[in-house]
Formats: sequence, structure tokens, C-alpha cells
Amino acid sequence: MSDSNTTDFTNPSTFILLGVPGLEVAHVWISIPFCTMYALAVLGNFTILFIVKMEPSLHGPMYYFLCMLAVTDLVLSTSILPKTLSIFWFNSREIDFSACLTQMYFIHSFLLMDSGILVAMALDRYVAICHPLRHSTILTNSVVANIGLAVVLRSGMLVLPYVLLARRWPYCRTNIIPHTHCEHMAVVKLACDDTRVSSYYGLFVIFCVISLDVFFIAMSYSQILRAIFSLPTRDTRLKTFGTCGSHLCAILVFYIPGLFSSLTYRFGQSVPLHFHVLMANVYLLVPPMLNPIIYGVKTKQIWDRLLQLFTH
Repeated sequence: MSDSNTTDFTNPSTFILLGVPGLEVAHVWISIPFCTMYALAVLGNFTILFIVKMEPSLHGPMYYFLCMLAVTDLVLSTSILPKTLSIFWFNSREIDFSACLTQMYFIHSFLLMDSGILVAMALDRYVAICHPLRHSTILTNSVVANIGLAVVLRSGMLVLPYVLLARRWPYCRTNIIPHTHCEHMAVVKLACDDTRVSSYYGLFVIFCVISLDVFFIAMSYSQILRAIFSLPTRDTRLKTFGTCGSHLCAILVFYIPGLFSSLTYRFGQSVPLHFHVLMANVYLLVPPMLNPIIYGVKTKQIWDRLLQLFTH
């Protein structure tokens, strides 16, 4: 007896995205918070880019890294939400095989870029607080550009095997993906071959590359906290600690749900599928929405410039 979802293709022409399995009747309602988060992310990140471009006094390393983060967040959220909304609103579930792999590449490469930029921003804060007199000589424009280029190249090269391996596997079980987008392991699990190479490589990226990023961020902020507590006045300590605390919250919001989402596909068989899919979407939408608020509004120069725009 043959299953209706089983065919003999090795590379399907299309995949079928189910959306949020088990919650199909609530797709329209789920789309409301998703659409709101995306709108806020687009508005906030474009505002950051506009203000930094228009204000010459903000043309410095910290704001260049902030612009890199804004562009990365815009691409990351845009790579998933239009297709997700087309599933929720128009029941448009089909996605071309090549488009699916392209979406996978964009999602995972820009997630790694986000991580690399957070490391660069932690380095910038470390130099600014612990070595303020050398900040302009250490982080010159050419150094900032080279860091940005290194982040892009690292992400693109590390994620490329995801796509090459996924294209190599034969897909003879089903072309139905129980997700709103082409997440790496969601696609690989459809293959009818031994896909441990893909799984192990994904774990390598998580535990070696991301863990290394988290280690560098932790080291930077531990030195920053030491410098904060050695400041002479209490008000200065509280002000600096408040800014760094908000940055640390943004970092935790980025890394913790991402780690949960990645490990659930491999080891979390008891986690309900609809909860996992919702978490994977929130993980890709919440940081792009929060980053402009945390890094932008909490930055006095950007906030002052924003108030000037509204005043005029």
C-alpha cells in the first residue's frame, strides 16, 4: 500500500509548507502579532538607518555596527514573513525547491551575521569603556569595514554546506514541511537517506561557532562590568550599567530561543510541534523588533536626534 504523501522523486519541484501544524484554524489570528512585530521591526530598523545616515556626528564605529545589525535584521525578518503571511492569509503553501533552499541559506546565514555583529558591538563597547582614549585609533573606519566583511564571509561560508548537503539528499518520502518556512532540519528530516552529516554539521555550527561568539561576548562584558564598578560616582555606574544591561538582555533574547529551536529538532521529540514552530518564528521576529528599541532608544545621541525630527 502506498502512502498518498509518498512519491518516488529525488528532488521535488516544490515543497508544501503547512504553516503551524494543528493550529490551521487560527492562522489568521496568529498572523496579527506576527505582522505587528514585522511592521515594528521594519519601522525601527529603517529609522535607525535614516538617523545615522542624516546625522554626521553619528558616523562612528558604534553606529556603523548598529546599521549593520539593522540591515541584517531587516533581511532576516523579510526572508520568512512574506511567505508565512501568504500561508496564513491566502493558503499559498507551495514553495519551489530552489526557493526553499535559498530561503534556508538566507535565514541561517543572516542569523550567523547577527551573532557576529553582536560580538563586534561587544568589542566596541569594551574598547569604548575600558580603553576610551584608544577607541578612535583601535576601531578606525577601515578596521570596522574589515570586521563587517569578515562577519559576512564567515556566515556565508559556514552556511553554504547546509544548502549543498540539503540539495544532495534524495527526497523520496514526502514533500510536506510541517513549518512556516524552510528551516534547515525541517527540510533535512524529509530526506530518505542517512542525514547525520547535516545534523552533525549543524551541531558543530551551534556548539563551536555560536559558543565561541557567546564566549567572546561574555569576556567583553565581564571586563566592562569590572570597569563599571571601578567608576568613581554612583550615578555614572548606574547609567553605564543600565545601558550594558539592556544590551545583555537583547543578547539573551537572541541566543536562548535560537538554541532551544535548534536543539528541539534533534532531541525534543516530546515538545509539541506547533509550539516549536511558533517559537522558531518568534525567535526570528522578536530580536529584529527589539534591537532598534534597545540599541537605538537607549542610545542618547539617536534618541535626541529622533526627538528633534518629531519636534520639527
